[in-house]
Amino acid sequence: MRVHIDPDSGFCFGVVSAVNEAEKELKRSGTLYCLGEIVHNKAELKRLQNKGLITIQHEGLHAIKNKTMLIRAHGESPETYRLANVHNINIIDASCPIVLKLQRLIKKTYDRMKGQNGQIVIFGEPGHPETIGLLGQTSGKAIVLRSINDVGKIDPSKPVALFSQTTKSSEEYQLITSKIEKMMKEDVPFQVFNTICRQVSKRLPLIRKFCNIHDVIIFVSGKNSSNGKILFKACQERNSKSHSISETSELKPEWFKNASSVGVCGATSTPMWLMEKIAGRIEEISKNQQ
Repeated sequence: MRVHIDPDSGFCFGVVSAVNEAEKELKRSGTLYCLGEIVHNKAELKRLQNKGLITIQHEGLHAIKNKTMLIRAHGESPETYRLANVHNINIIDASCPIVLKLQRLIKKTYDRMKGQNGQIVIFGEPGHPETIGLLGQTSGKAIVLRSINDVGKIDPSKPVALFSQTTKSSEEYQLITSKIEKMMKEDVPFQVFNTICRQVSKRLPLIRKFCNIHDVIIFVSGKNSSNGKILFKACQERNSKSHSISETSELKPEWFKNASSVGVCGATSTPMWLMEKIAGRIEEISKNQQ
């Protein structure tokens, strides 16, 4: 049985940068606080925790006065920076530059539309760290759409500026855009911004091609990864023998019976070393079945 790791899977450049910054500081000082999970992957989190990374939540900011803290690739709201300054926290800002650009764009648009009684609308996952940071640019006043079913939250008689969380599905974003466009009142301004990360959006067509050429697909992702949910759905649509796991212990030998090729792929938060470890375990299972 042939086991092939998808070369286009693994960390996006924003996550690579954040992990590199964390490792650099951990090597220097041995301890680093991170606001929220640096990446939605338990195996990678454990690896970094063993090096001295300590994950905290927003309510714990007051407890780390005079310490060094990493802001992960998802970005943060202005309030987080204000609180860090109050508590004399040294920030290592690993926010993805694409997310930072989006934050600035939303803030600028929000300020411009205040006098027009306009609506900032964000296609994103409620509660997701990136979406929380984007909401912060509007003092929490933006409308968040989880799916196309939420467009009823929008008032079609008022101007709309539409944005998307960077890791959402570009195809779903297009459907939402079309639906809002049709419901808007005549002559009411409707502006759409293409804010989905190109590196992320390219993964969908690539992973579909990958799924087509293998008998079985093992998709590796953390359970909390928004991007992982989108990509695994695409795997299932192309290959009914697609299985989502987060670690080697979840592999089941019966998945690989009579399979001549297995593809291992993952989310933008999945480290390559973990996919390699899982591929190695699949090869061991195959040898035991012979």
